[in-house]
Amino acid sequence: MELVVFISRHSSVSGTPTLSVHTPGNLCEAELGGLSRTVSVSPANPMRDALKTMMQFKQEMRLDYEVSYECTHHGPSLNVPTMFAELGSSIKQWSDLKAAEAVAHAAMKAISNFRNSQVKTVLGIGGPHYNARFTRMALENELAFGHIIPKYAISYVDVEILRQCAERTLEKVEYAVLDWKGIKGENKKVLVEMLREVSMSFEKI
Repeated sequence: MELVVFISRHSSVSGTPTLSVHTPGNLCEAELGGLSRTVSVSPANPMRDALKTMMQFKQEMRLDYEVSYECTHHGPSLNVPTMFAELGSSIKQWSDLKAAEAVAHAAMKAISNFRNSQVKTVLGIGGPHYNARFTRMALENELAFGHIIPKYAISYVDVEILRQCAERTLEKVEYAVLDWKGIKGENKKVLVEMLREVSMSFEKI
């Protein structure tokens, strides 16, 4: 099986210097490519390998950048393990050769170590687009996040999307990690009921 890694530049309104990884896919309607309500296959362990490599180079090169998971978003929607390794979030960072080198090394690590890393894989739900808590958990523990559903997308999620996020992860998803404070109160009960319907256990953090 192949692994597709897109090396890309990332833009955001805040312009925060960021090295990030994520799986592409649309949790609701497709506005930026791909298919509506269809996610790509998430390679959780390769993404964690890339994330750890980004952190390593951030420290070694003394880069003033955030290192973070991003949530699942935008296209394409592919039937093979697919991830983005990104440099953001403005033209100043896109021109930073040291930061670009860190992203390149992260992508190469994900590819060269493909199928070799096998830590516990989870589905992340809740919190912001860049989830610092999930990132910290992956960097400090033997834990890899596949798809990540952010707070702003939970209202669009149904049983089918939850099932798809689990089934379209390269590794077996052991359970869901809920950023409990990062989930709107009105969504919590429904979300828990849906997780139980798809027989997925969960941990609140």
